[in-house]
Formats: sequence, structure tokens, C-alpha cells
Amino acid sequence: MAEIEAILEQTGLAPSSLKLEITESAFINDIRAAQDTLERTQSLGIEWSLDDFGTGYSSLSHLHRLQVDTVKVDRSFVSRLEVDVRGLELVQAIVTLAHNLGMDVVAEGVETRAQAEQLLAIGCEYAQGFHFSKAAEAADAGGLIAAQPWRQPAEATA
Repeated sequence: MAEIEAILEQTGLAPSSLKLEITESAFINDIRAAQDTLERTQSLGIEWSLDDFGTGYSSLSHLHRLQVDTVKVDRSFVSRLEVDVRGLELVQAIVTLAHNLGMDVVAEGVETRAQAEQLLAIGCEYAQGFHFSKAAEAADAGGLIAAQPWRQPAEATA
């Protein structure tokens, strides 16, 4: 905790601009310590994402107990959207559950326009993946974000 506070102090970054990620496997052995860490950092304004939700040690009790700000749906579910109606139903259930718990949702591994459109239709507010951009070098990332090439005029998406 002290290290995070020192970095925020050194960089001048507002805590509300920082979002950290944790996977379920990182806290499975000590859920209480994970809860304490999340609560302490969230009290500063730092947000947390639960990465790769739906894989490994997934547990609905963890989702409820940890009170993360964002759930990241694993790419293995997103990849099934176009080939399996049950895949879409499962992702929709995760989106609905997360929203009911007051969490945002990020879909990982979005590779096609059809996947992005399906996710938008079921209320998934954020997505990441090669559909939007290949991995970028740090020096190029600022320009990519400023240009926002993944955003299209409303008439182009209609």
C-alpha cells in the first residue's frame, strides 16, 4: 500500500485515474487479505478490475465479496459469441450480474465487428481486442488513443 501511495505522490497521478487488475487465482488462498487490500486502495479512489472472469477459480461468492469496480469477461467466452447461442447467453448473464452488483464490464479478446455489435446489444459497455487495434508500442499509444480510430460516426454504424 505504501508503495502505491509513493508512486501516486511521485507521479502526481490522481488515484481515481488508476485502475488495477487482479485475477481470481491471485487471491484464492487468502480472500480476506485481498478484501483488505481492495478496500484500502479503493478508499484512496483507486479502482479494481477482476481479470479473466469465468475461468479458473471463478466463484460468484468471490465476485460478491471482493466488490471490484469492473469485471473483465475472458476472451474464451467472447470467442464463442458468433458460433454458439449459449455463448452469447452466458456473456449476457455475466453482464447482467455485474451490472446488478454495480460493476462495469469489459469484454476481452474482441476480434470482429460482429462480436463488438453483439456485446453492445447486450449492454456490455467496454471491449478490448484486435478488432480495435493490434498491440501498440508505448510511444505510439498516446497518438492512437487521441485519434480514437475505433470510434466511428453514428451514421456509419447504423
